[in-house]
Parts: sequence; structure tokens; C-alpha cells
Amino acid sequence: MDTSLSTAGHAGTSGTPGTAGISAPRPDPGAGDASESRRRELASFLRNRRERISPEQVGMPPGRRRRTPGLRREEVAQLAAVGVTWYTWLEQAREIQVSGQVADAIARALMLDREERRHLFTLAGAPDPHPLLDCPGMSPAVRVMIDQLEPLPAAVFNSRYDIVAYNRTYGRLVSDLDAMPVENRNLMWLCFTDPCWKERMLDRELNVRLMAAKFRVSMGQHIGEAPWKALLKRLQQASPEFCEVWERHEVLQPEGHVKRFLNPDVGPLTFDFTHLWLGPQAGPRVTTYTPADAATRERLHRLHARILAEQAPVAV
Repeated sequence: MDTSLSTAGHAGTSGTPGTAGISAPRPDPGAGDASESRRRELASFLRNRRERISPEQVGMPPGRRRRTPGLRREEVAQLAAVGVTWYTWLEQAREIQVSGQVADAIARALMLDREERRHLFTLAGAPDPHPLLDCPGMSPAVRVMIDQLEPLPAAVFNSRYDIVAYNRTYGRLVSDLDAMPVENRNLMWLCFTDPCWKERMLDRELNVRLMAAKFRVSMGQHIGEAPWKALLKRLQQASPEFCEVWERHEVLQPEGHVKRFLNPDVGPLTFDFTHLWLGPQAGPRVTTYTPADAATRERLHRLHARILAEQAPVAV
């Protein structure tokens, strides 16, 4: 979608009635100062938040003795998948452009909460590419909690089934969530449109009916809101199956039941799951998956060990 705005103007000429004497506006001499001030504020904000995060919080080894607290610039760059030199320039308040996608990656790397994320995008002068992931109740403390629950898979969902945050085990439960575009990290979208999820989510027919029914109940509290209408329209355009299920007008309140997945690395997994509500019921929640049998527990530990081995630093 093209969201650019045209700012082109037309200078008047003496030969045009009603526009005589009008000239093109001159540049505001204070605009450069304001831009520089924003860059400096952004640089200071990034340094402050980087120094507040320990390597252990983001799954990195503490390494050798550190001269400064928190993460190093190169570690933030690695987490955000940006160049070290570019990120260094950003913290030096250099005159560089920051896209919404890169600002989003930096916000995630620095574990910013909702207000901090909004502040980052304001200072960067970039539009937030994922405003739908705004989740009241989500905080760095909640993110640390779900990380500490490993090897149990855990994730935070808002009431639209957006996957707001997840630990490494949940990220590899069915397929690699990290490899997906953020806008596709929605349980409804994955279960109705993603080939891997459609194949590997056992008891899928029952589960998609339950999700659609719960989604309808939640949507009743958000009738007319743009993000809800956009998700509904996207699902209807992409999935005839969703349309058929949606037309049943089934309504259910969330409740616990067993979920089964076919993991490509370790095989079938069976879970009980628990919701921890971060706000009013049917709102944002932490969902934790607990092995329902000994075989799942053993396979889950193997999956977690595999993930840790893949993410271990390579000796040079």
C-alpha cells in the first residue's frame, strides 16, 4: 500500500490571477536543528536501553570481562540483523535513515515495552510496520518469564491471536517462526493458510473451529475496529475453509484442552496448556504448553537441546 504523501507545491507567477507575488516557501532554518536534536535523543535512548540488558537476558554468553554494562553494540546489531557499522552510526547520531522494519528489529532486540517502542519510532521518524502487535500487559518482565520457562514452549497472544512474543521452543514447535514475516505470526493465519501448520497441527479440524469460534466471541467486543476488520478480510480472501467455518457462527469461550503437534525434528508432541491472563479475560495472555506424557517430555528436551546447539557460538 502506498502511504506516501505528495508535498509538491506550485509557485505563483505574476501572469496568473490571484497568485501574483507568491513564491515557493523557504526552508525553515530551525528544521535542521530539530532533526539533529531528534537524532541525538535517539542515540542517547538506544545507548541507555542497550546498557540495561545483560547478555544472559537475550540468550548470549556473558563472554570476557566487559568495560561497559549491558550489551555491546555489535551484539545489538547481531540480534537486530543489521550491520555493526550502521548501528554504530545510529548511536553516534549520524544523519542516516531508519526504516520501520529496522526500527522494529531494534525494538525487539532491546526488549522495548509498548511505550518505549512508540518513543523509538517517534524519534526515528519511522512508521511502525506492526501496530497490530500492540499488546497491553506485555513488558520486558513477561518476555524474560517466557524465556525462563524453557524447555516448555510458551508464547504471548493478544485477543486477535497475534503471536506477540515467544520463547525459542515455541518458535520451533511447528516451523521456524523467526523465518516468517511478522505480519504472518498470527495463529489464525498460520492454521488456515500455512502449509506446515496445516500438515503438522494434529486434530486440526477441531482446533480451527475452536479458534474461529473464540475469535468471533472476542471480535464481538471490537466491532468496527480497523485491525479486527483487516484480519477478518485477509482470512476471508486467503482461505475458503475459513469462510466456511466462519459462516457457522459458532461461539465459544476459551477453555483448556489437549493439543497435538507433529514436530519435524523430534516427532509427535502432546500438550496440556495453561493461560495466564495479562489483562481482562479474552484479552492478552501467556500460554504455556506442558507435556501430557513422558514421551513428549523426552522429545521436548531433545528439541530444546537441538535449538541450543544450533545457536551456540561457533569457535573461531
